[in-house]
Amino acid sequence: QPNAMGGREVGALANLLASHFELKNSDHRQTVANFWQAPTSISGKDGVKATQCADAILEGQIKAIWIMATNPVVSLPEADKFAMALKQCPLVIVSDCSKDSDTLDFAHVALPAQGWSEKSGTVTNSERRISRQRRLVTPFADAKPDWWIVSQVAQKMGFVGFDYTHDYQVFAEHARLSGEKNGGEKNTDSRSFNISHLANISQNEYDNLAPFQWGQPHYFGLQKQDPHTTIGTTYTDTQKLHFVTVTP
Repeated sequence: QPNAMGGREVGALANLLASHFELKNSDHRQTVANFWQAPTSISGKDGVKATQCADAILEGQIKAIWIMATNPVVSLPEADKFAMALKQCPLVIVSDCSKDSDTLDFAHVALPAQGWSEKSGTVTNSERRISRQRRLVTPFADAKPDWWIVSQVAQKMGFVGFDYTHDYQVFAEHARLSGEKNGGEKNTDSRSFNISHLANISQNEYDNLAPFQWGQPHYFGLQKQDPHTTIGTTYTDTQKLHFVTVTP
């Protein structure tokens, strides 16, 4: 299964943009579009959630699907329905580290992904702590990192900006985006997710990166303790804590 917390940080939800930019916020959409020099505007409409994919395929809304880091015909609710939908989908691409994945039975294109011990990158746990995931073993045969596979496909499709050669470049870009229009010394218009302190990280610094908790904005020094307690910022529209009364 994928790194759920880290996935949210990079926009891997149907209703959230990367770096916790809000999909429904037009200013946020424009900021993300400008950062990546998007050729078209970003839609403010929610995408299809994982549990909605089967119906969307059966209704013809989805005609191509790329599945990575998960085995949905086993793990999703109504897995049999999802399997039936994949049988009818015109194009199914599956990235997986195991040739025995049940979802591969429905793939028109199978791509050799790396397993957790073969990967290099970062993972985020539920206390917002980002840790380096360092490769333990040499990748098997032609197994490739997910970021490399996506980049190669994007380049073949004619897109620019995917010429990464190392995962630290992806992380540094991710850190830069987190600081876009994300407050300042007065912490106005701030988003809690901010790791812009690491936007200019070198490969050596990335290789030796110690675990840390976000946020880590560029306008403060690196906080070794939980920055939400050391910096003292409250990420609400009023910059104050919101208390909700509950009647038993």
